[in-house]
Amino acid sequence: MDKLKSYMLAGTFFVLVLGTFSHFLYDISNGNTLIGLFTPVNESVWEHMKLVFFPMLLYSLYCVPRLQKKYPCIVSAYASGILIGTLLIPVIFYTYTGILGQNFLVLDIGTFLLCVFLGFFSVYHFTRNLRMRNQTVLLCTSVLLLLAGFICFSYHPPDIGLFQLK
Repeated sequence: MDKLKSYMLAGTFFVLVLGTFSHFLYDISNGNTLIGLFTPVNESVWEHMKLVFFPMLLYSLYCVPRLQKKYPCIVSAYASGILIGTLLIPVIFYTYTGILGQNFLVLDIGTFLLCVFLGFFSVYHFTRNLRMRNQTVLLCTSVLLLLAGFICFSYHPPDIGLFQLK
């Protein structure tokens, strides 16, 4: 197995474990405000997007310095993977609940798993084919804007469906 593939498999495992733990961390911390910026503070779809975003961002900060020499477009690939994995959560959730008329815990868990896998598959794919290399600034800016959104809207969400409890 090549180095990149082993990092992607380890990252998938890391994000699945940390994302799952993160789901409960705010309650375990007795509602710690700082922890709530990085973990779900309620059951809205927006807050569940944090389960992929923050663990994957953290793992990318670990990987990029170790892989950047060998893989020059790893930054744009990770930014793409983070965005894809995170933004697919509402897409899949609202698609399946629109079809079935309600949400199901098993499908919510499956959505999380699928989004993590697709996020890391995207990182691997975009690292190998170099397609996103010229989009690094745009992709990193998008990740930073999403980060700012999580911080701003954790405790002051807009009154729209994405931010309402499911």
